[in-house]
Amino acid sequence: MSLRRVNVAVLVLLAVAFLIIVQRNLLNLNDFLRSENPDAVPGMILPFESEFSPELRPDLVRTGEKIPVVITAAEERLGAVVAAMNSVYQNSKSNIVFNIVTMNDTVDHLKVWMTKTQLNNVKHTIIIFEPQLLNGKITKNPQKLDSVKPLTFARFYMPVFIPDAEKAIYLDDDIIVQGDIQELFDTSLKSGHAAAFSDDCDSASAKGIVRGAGNQNNYIGFLDFKKDAIKKLGMRANTCSFNPGVIVANLTEWKRQNITNQLEHWMELNAQEDLYSKTLAESITTPPLLIVFYKHHSSIDPMWHVRHLGATGAGNRYSPQFVKAAKLLHWNGHYKPWSRTSSFTEVWDKWYIQDPMRKFHPVRKHAD
Repeated sequence: MSLRRVNVAVLVLLAVAFLIIVQRNLLNLNDFLRSENPDAVPGMILPFESEFSPELRPDLVRTGEKIPVVITAAEERLGAVVAAMNSVYQNSKSNIVFNIVTMNDTVDHLKVWMTKTQLNNVKHTIIIFEPQLLNGKITKNPQKLDSVKPLTFARFYMPVFIPDAEKAIYLDDDIIVQGDIQELFDTSLKSGHAAAFSDDCDSASAKGIVRGAGNQNNYIGFLDFKKDAIKKLGMRANTCSFNPGVIVANLTEWKRQNITNQLEHWMELNAQEDLYSKTLAESITTPPLLIVFYKHHSSIDPMWHVRHLGATGAGNRYSPQFVKAAKLLHWNGHYKPWSRTSSFTEVWDKWYIQDPMRKFHPVRKHAD
């Protein structure tokens, strides 16, 4: 037998011996674990294995960096807020703190919902929004006042509500989060940018996934470019607009640039000069954001803001497989999953928690 064959044979024998030793050690470890856990049964998941099992989701001890999430809670949409928060909380192991901005007349109802349901372990603060903040900043036209919802402007005041936070996420209430919110929080903002948004024009990557996802919107759909104040800004009317229903904000930069003051300036000027487009539909908070953040904002991953689920034809636009893969779903549009019939209501239903006070009832158009 040649020396080479002898070496190969020796290596094979060593490998077999090594595998026998490993097997015996594993058997010994198994016996030890059973002695330490006499109640264990075949297939039982041991405590240190839980992080590898998506099926086992006990209430987690959430430590580490705080993730401030700002969300508004209007009385008539309280069930939406609860579903949104539940989806965020259950799909993340992070140390989430919800900053719930609401009105005085909603506080008691909200507190019951937060304490009498499975949300009782969720870290949160309740912030009262003072409508006086909007004095002189919104139109006095009685025909338009009905469409003005004070809480829609809460996103403008994030640094006021959470002054110690350096970074935060703002979420509309008509969303469901299916991914780990830590990913969204880790969105990288370019130097000098105070916020990241999702552009309404499809990005190249999004077009490959969703063909024609949502409406193609631009600045001329929100602002009246015939007005001198808008003309002087030198903005291009065909610039792609963005959706402020999800915002990742660098609040340190926000305060440094006095973003809130800038937004208030344009709100006041609009109240005096009517700067918004006449075709504008239910989005009076968007125009001042478009002006202040014109070509000066970062972008959010398209999968972290899949929009227009509340628009007509959403069920044909998105496949069930794509909706399942999306990290964040947004029912912006007329058709909300808790009211009139809309697409993919079963996704929203999964996260809804019934109102312990029985005031809020999801309404389905097809319901008896």
